[in-house]
Amino acid sequence: MSIFKACDIRGVYPDELTVQFAADLGRAVGTVLGGGPVAVGGDVRVSTPALKQGLLTGLFETGCQIVDLGILPTPAFYFAKRQLAIPGGVMVTASHNPARYNGFKITLGDWPITEEEIVRLQTLIEQRSFAERPGGTLVTLDLLPDYRDHLKATLSGIRDEHAGTLPVPPNPIPPDQTRVVLDCGNGCYSRIAPELFAELGYDVRRLFSEEDGAFPNREPNPAIAANLAALCRKVPEEDATLGVAFDGDGDRVAFVDERGRVVPSDQMIALLARHLLQANPGGKVVFDLKCSTLVPETVREAGGIPLMEKSGHAFIKTTLLKEGAVFAGEISGHFFFARLGGDDGLFAALLVADLVRENGGSLARLVSQLPAYFTTPDIRLPYHDSDQAELLSTLASALRARDDCQLSLLDGVRAEWPDGWGLLRVSVTEPLLTLRFEARDRSILDDIKDRFLGAIPKVKALVDEVWLKYAPPPPE
Repeated sequence: MSIFKACDIRGVYPDELTVQFAADLGRAVGTVLGGGPVAVGGDVRVSTPALKQGLLTGLFETGCQIVDLGILPTPAFYFAKRQLAIPGGVMVTASHNPARYNGFKITLGDWPITEEEIVRLQTLIEQRSFAERPGGTLVTLDLLPDYRDHLKATLSGIRDEHAGTLPVPPNPIPPDQTRVVLDCGNGCYSRIAPELFAELGYDVRRLFSEEDGAFPNREPNPAIAANLAALCRKVPEEDATLGVAFDGDGDRVAFVDERGRVVPSDQMIALLARHLLQANPGGKVVFDLKCSTLVPETVREAGGIPLMEKSGHAFIKTTLLKEGAVFAGEISGHFFFARLGGDDGLFAALLVADLVRENGGSLARLVSQLPAYFTTPDIRLPYHDSDQAELLSTLASALRARDDCQLSLLDGVRAEWPDGWGLLRVSVTEPLLTLRFEARDRSILDDIKDRFLGAIPKVKALVDEVWLKYAPPPPE
């Protein structure tokens, strides 16, 4: 698969990503930016210093005015870029991928990069069509203290907003009686997150809070439940109120309730949307199409306007900005805030901690108040055949012929019935089909699956083979 993805660049170092490639990427970015100002940062991965140095070399040779922000979380990188009013930026990171990977998150302006812009950079690199300009400069800045102050000020603003418009929460508890376990995963928030929570008065317990780009304790992706096993044990052991787990570069976050159970991200999206809409009635909330019906349903009940978008950080963030939405969430663990202009795992954690302590210190109780749906996780099927486009077309045609479902081709094929929905997508990064199903009642989940896949029996047979592994068990 290509290292050029829809929203960024990812690959294994040094097999797919090399220092030479990083230098060429710098030359391509510098060429597109016309030698203008560009911000550069990196995560804690072992390969980041070498790749970052190659990138700086290429940018310098094309005459860029470089601001090196050092090693920092991706949300802090985007904050610094906004603070300095620098349109161009490159963050060296593979985010939630395993340690052997690295990559580049790129912006060529104030908006997230587009697929067309990624293709343009790829073409410049392949054709080695770079501008050569003298006059490149490099300065180093540390904006992490400003970033921390900004998060505290933004949180204070939301607190004041709620205090001015809402009744006093029924069972508030102070921060010093709220014990939080922070699983930093040896990533970029290993130092900042515990310190900031402590500054705000929380009783903090640390887990994997030493920066180590080899990620020796768990893989960086908190969206995989197996990676949260240690956190799930530690929360009840510490008699904690809440567990929080960050990914490698800090833009994804997962939550564990006081009983040591992982809370699905779409439930967290629903809780945060409801919380933020209390002070922003009529606001828009963006969510990705893999989320449970719970999300748009909760948004509507809270007086908001739900907007479905295709999965992918750049797509969600772009829609948030274009629509002026209050909040956005992606089931992978990204939480986006209008006040920040993007996603931030640490800010999401601070806001969830506030929400939980304001409601008596029980995330489990807050989740139990949400409507129950039966949703499969992603069903990832290896699929090496070359007929993916034909497969999607056959499925869409069959579902379009039915008059009992709503069809969406926003990203793959998604069919929604009054009692549930099914989704089939083709991975753009791996030879995989990804499916997900949901039903309002467990007894009809199997029927939703059969309804959806009836026109593509080859795929249905593959799903049937693994169905018991993925389908939620019937209620006891």
